[in-house]
Amino acid sequence: METFWSLAGMAGAAFVAATLLPAQSEAVYLGILAARTADPLALFVVASLANTAGSVVNWWLGRLIARHGVEKLPQRLRPDPLRFRQAQGWFSRFGWPSLLFAWLPLAGDPLTFVAGTLNFPLGRFILLVLAGKAGRYAMLWAGWTALT
Repeated sequence: METFWSLAGMAGAAFVAATLLPAQSEAVYLGILAARTADPLALFVVASLANTAGSVVNWWLGRLIARHGVEKLPQRLRPDPLRFRQAQGWFSRFGWPSLLFAWLPLAGDPLTFVAGTLNFPLGRFILLVLAGKAGRYAMLWAGWTALT
């Protein structure tokens, strides 16, 4: 049962951290690795998939904005204008490879939102974002393994 709750907690933290809401999942990931309450491979898979799913929510919100305008979103879900402009600049300058950096703090979440506003294809979006986010969790796992 402890494994279930560890993985559920990781899924929740990773999902929320990927949305436009302010949150981080790295501490939860490393905490569960340190506590050894879940298989590291299962933890890696759950964290990567849940974090990607949160980014899909951002993409979907971006699609809504593209169709109906930002006014249709609740105030707490509206992107920060400065971060949104920065993310638009990244996406305009670097195109689809920028989605590999969707895991970056502060810039990554608005970047996934921008991809939705630009109607970036969902299938490619998921593959690129998953690759970047899984890479981040893999580096955390490797670092933790090296230190223990």
